[in-house]
Amino acid sequence: MADLQKHAWLPSIVLLVVLMYLRPLEVAADDVVALTPDTFEEEVGQERGALVEFYAPWCGHCKKLAPEYEKLGAAFSSKPVLIAKVDCDEHKSLCSKYDVSGFPTLKWFPKGSLEPKVYSGARTMEALSEFVNSESGIQAKSQTVPSDVIVLTPTNFDEIVLDETKHVFVEFYAPWCGHCKNLAPVYEQVATVYKAEKDIVIAKLDADAHKSVAEKYGISGYPTLKFFLKSNKDGVDYEGGHALDDLVTYINKKAGTHRDSKGRLTTDAGIVTSLSTVVEEFFAAKAEERHHVFAKLEEEVSKLEESAAGYGKIYIKILKNVIAKGEEYPRKEYDRLQRILSGAVHPSKIDELTVKRNVLSSFLKQE
Repeated sequence: MADLQKHAWLPSIVLLVVLMYLRPLEVAADDVVALTPDTFEEEVGQERGALVEFYAPWCGHCKKLAPEYEKLGAAFSSKPVLIAKVDCDEHKSLCSKYDVSGFPTLKWFPKGSLEPKVYSGARTMEALSEFVNSESGIQAKSQTVPSDVIVLTPTNFDEIVLDETKHVFVEFYAPWCGHCKNLAPVYEQVATVYKAEKDIVIAKLDADAHKSVAEKYGISGYPTLKFFLKSNKDGVDYEGGHALDDLVTYINKKAGTHRDSKGRLTTDAGIVTSLSTVVEEFFAAKAEERHHVFAKLEEEVSKLEESAAGYGKIYIKILKNVIAKGEEYPRKEYDRLQRILSGAVHPSKIDELTVKRNVLSSFLKQE
């Protein structure tokens, strides 16, 4: 009993230490202010405008918005704007008061007013920041995020867009255009998807500021998207949707690329159907005939151009290894590359390894 009494103070000390370490973390999360019925009118409708997210902890869309909303809070911290949120599961009466029927609901409360305006734009930090700026006249903190979108002007337009070694996708926009603002973060994602493609350029032109260029290409509405093929510099109008998947599918079709919406190569990248057919012939041929089929493969590769020619060299190298090391080579090499790609790979090597793995898959069909 004496030993127990001697150490009875230990739990209190442990709790005190834990609290000392927790308190700084709580302060760091204050860029987005959590409101309750008791604090709402103390914070909202006062001397600063407020953007309030009404959310539910279980809501998938709310979870997806959370990191963007935290970045927004950080961008306006120390600014005379309130970025706040209300847990509608915990504070149902407050959410009912402001007619919240779905999650997340974002509402802008002007300075000195409890009459809100519903936000219905894109749920990205960039789009939300532009909205807060337009409503309050207050700029977010400078965001030093590099852009992969090339900015065009009358000075560089011809040099970039009319370059016959590049496919160029151009957005003609106006800064005041709402649809352009909604497209902006998606267009940035498109540029990021294709930044590893050396012969694809994602660009934009402020058509309001550079009307002469816009008129030359018949731009009459915003945003207008045109694809300038290497072989057609008149520009082909894009008429599809503005979702990331829509834009990526279109560019892949026009440029012959194979990217998914995260910028990764798809499983058909590197596959050349005519060469895969010759590989099938090789494995079906008798031993004494295979050197003729190999020569046929080399001939087919010599006809290819651009990236397809590079893929052809991979076919030849693999088939040489099959001849030298045996028919089990493709399976062993494929499995080795799968293991490498499943781990940590330097970004500069991912495309190269993915293409080789994909080409190897053509050889596995012969198993």
